[in-house]
Amino acid sequence: MDYSQERLGNTTRIADYSRDKSIRRGPMDVPFLLLVLLLLTIGVVMLLSASYARAYYAGKAPTYYFVRQLAFAVLGVAAMLFLSRLPMEFYRGISKWVLLIAIGLLVLVPVIGTASHGSRRWISIGGITIQPSEIAKIGVIMAFSDMICRYKGAMKTFRYGVMPFALILVGIAALLVLEPHLSATIIIFLVGAALLYLGGVSWKWFAAGGGLAVGAVYVYLKFFGYASDRITAWRDPLADTSDTAYQIMQSLYSIGSGGLTGLGLGMSRQKYLYLPEEHNDFIFSIICEELGYVGAMVILVLFALLIIRGYWLAMHSRDRYSFLVCAGITTLLAIQVIFNVAVVTNLIPCTGVSLPFFSSGGTALLIQLGEMGMILSMSRDIPAKRSQAPPPAEE
Repeated sequence: MDYSQERLGNTTRIADYSRDKSIRRGPMDVPFLLLVLLLLTIGVVMLLSASYARAYYAGKAPTYYFVRQLAFAVLGVAAMLFLSRLPMEFYRGISKWVLLIAIGLLVLVPVIGTASHGSRRWISIGGITIQPSEIAKIGVIMAFSDMICRYKGAMKTFRYGVMPFALILVGIAALLVLEPHLSATIIIFLVGAALLYLGGVSWKWFAAGGGLAVGAVYVYLKFFGYASDRITAWRDPLADTSDTAYQIMQSLYSIGSGGLTGLGLGMSRQKYLYLPEEHNDFIFSIICEELGYVGAMVILVLFALLIIRGYWLAMHSRDRYSFLVCAGITTLLAIQVIFNVAVVTNLIPCTGVSLPFFSSGGTALLIQLGEMGMILSMSRDIPAKRSQAPPPAEE
């Protein structure tokens, strides 16, 4: 099969679609948009409650993290609405460039990156801190979706369906290990595997990849002491509550003290410098403490509705690329929510996974809202798809 010819055909079809004025884009999906805005609003309010003690202790204004997050939220919503108006053909055209930019930034992290808590995962440019691993996540989704569409007739072969994707994932994993950033590595591998599954890759390659992944994790734990310490703290958090297990124990205290209905908004005790990263990766613990199990479940239900709606939109997408991108972004969102909640409740070992729309981090929030904008863009084509459906046959 001549894949260059197939790619030329895809380009021609994209151009034809852009020129065809009879095909009009519909409005964005309102339920999805409202769920995003509702979660974002709750997230910004909870960040204010969780962060003011930390900000005051750091010598900043008590509302420092809140004002910063609110500014990025407003910027992010504007970017989301703008990106929702760009056609999916545009995103497909820049897919490989987004991935290449992400890889380039990951290469620069060990050289000019900013260190924090024993890891070097960020790059500071003009006062703005960027985490390249966040760009790598969406880069993998976009590039893999494009590659799967181009190689759709040969996705069950090793040459086209496995090797190019494996080389990209292994290369990104190697760069992330240098930071080190195990959680981002696992998330990118899981999202990549989900896309390959949707692309039609044979089960035998997943079995082989799973075996290699287990071996890689074992080697990682063997040579990176901090990771094995986290495994020990996860298995027996009471063994050393003053060191490696301190954070998870404070998180469990926070969740337990909230009870059914919580202590009330703003009334958390653990945020007064007892729980580390209370406004970041462990903000869900503060949510449980202040809003209780009821409030935490409401937020999880909202996330579940958003994820379900995302998959519904993917299943009604106009074309294969839109389907893969929408499913990939929704899967990424689901994985991050599940991992974050699992970490703060000690269901899995402690890893640095933020809670989307809630955890402090301006550039991460911008990227997340940008991803939501891509899904909203895809949703605009669903009415167009329906309008092109053939009329029912006359009896």
